[in-house]
Amino acid sequence: MLYWWSKFVLLGPLMRLLCRPTIEGLENIPEKGAAILASNHLAVVDSFFLPLLVPRRITFLAKREYFTAPGVVGFLKKQFFTGVGQVPVDRSGGSAAQDAMDTAVRLLREGKLLGIYPEGTRSPDGRLYKGKTGVARMALQAGVPVVPVAMIGTDKVNPIGSRIWKPHPVHIRVGEPLDFSRYAGMAGDRFIERSMTDEIMYSLMELSGQTYVDLYAASVKEKAAAATADRVPGTRAG
Repeated sequence: MLYWWSKFVLLGPLMRLLCRPTIEGLENIPEKGAAILASNHLAVVDSFFLPLLVPRRITFLAKREYFTAPGVVGFLKKQFFTGVGQVPVDRSGGSAAQDAMDTAVRLLREGKLLGIYPEGTRSPDGRLYKGKTGVARMALQAGVPVVPVAMIGTDKVNPIGSRIWKPHPVHIRVGEPLDFSRYAGMAGDRFIERSMTDEIMYSLMELSGQTYVDLYAASVKEKAAAATADRVPGTRAG
């Protein structure tokens, strides 16, 4: 109930008014049964617009910090993120990565529609970055198809660092499902998982029209942050 309340009553009308979102290829998303929606990631609002335009409930794995903030504001944030279909996971690394994987596979085996961002983080500059192989492993372990989804225009609505959304058209393009059943039983093979991930990213590149960069977005962000720190006196030990 909370999911539908958030989707249709609280935020949905405002999103439709400001951004006039549209979607094509909706028929490529299965009406029932498990599947992974693998999307490019331009802005935080990607996780809001996709559920708004897809009739089925989509579950996203979200940072646990979204659900653990103290006080009234923290409570409201927890209710909101729960309401839009997000599940808290610890993504700090190590065993947390396996816990997140286990949660994703469990949800898929329950027949749910799972939203994933293969890049692992938002694009720092609007380009499409190298995908992490976790999406491939999830697909193999759960035995489900991967549906590529391109978000277009969300970075104009919610630019990095912005707190207030800006009116701008949003379009979502859904590609045909990618069937990886030919690799059944090969989860854990890093060459197979890399090949699958590259195929997913190629589909996203074609759908979105983004320029592809064969680097991880997180690494690019880390280098940019380090370069900024080097330019600001007193921000790095030297």
